[in-house]
Amino acid sequence: MGEATARRLAGEGHHVVLGARRTDRLEALTARIRRAGGSAEHHRLDVTDPASVTALVDGAAQAHGRVDAIVNNAGVMLLSRLDAGLVDEWHRMLDVNVKGLLHGIAAALPHFQRQGGGHFVTVASIGAHQVSPTSAVYSGTKFAAWAITEGLRLELDPRFRITTISPGVVESELATHITDPTAAEVMREYRATTIPADAVARAISYALGEAGDVDVNEVVVRPTAQRW
Repeated sequence: MGEATARRLAGEGHHVVLGARRTDRLEALTARIRRAGGSAEHHRLDVTDPASVTALVDGAAQAHGRVDAIVNNAGVMLLSRLDAGLVDEWHRMLDVNVKGLLHGIAAALPHFQRQGGGHFVTVASIGAHQVSPTSAVYSGTKFAAWAITEGLRLELDPRFRITTISPGVVESELATHITDPTAAEVMREYRATTIPADAVARAISYALGEAGDVDVNEVVVRPTAQRW
């Protein structure tokens, strides 16, 4: 989803500053965007490290004079039943899905306040709105992402725009990281129908492209065949 969003926004004329842990993928994506005529740069980023996030955002602001929007997209989906006791995986989801989002907000907000505006985009999940067996912790982190983003909207004045994108089943590698065999089997059936990652990218583009007096607060994007 992050890759699709970067490609779409760059294709629409935005300069995109990409951050992730896997720099080999970042290099390939940046090169692909530039070959297509877009403008992009990349930096190594670990969203669980607040200093890493701050350095990325501060560097972008210093290099380009401002930061117009931040898309907090990093996430992990390590599904399992609670009685499986995969405590380390619970902590990993909290570190990435919740703390990573908070680090992004903390890094961007001072720049937005200095500029007098900016757009926060949070990529949550349909799991923020519903819980299923094996998704208790994951859904909890995504509800937290939704709640934090909504709280940010309420606390900030109308100069700032706030959007939560909640995808359903999207083509991604999220499910490949599940280690619990029960959850992995559930996901094979659940993910039988997917939509491309560009569907999420289009939703983000729509929110960013709206007029300044329009705040697209939440978009749920899922396959037409998905009923839960």
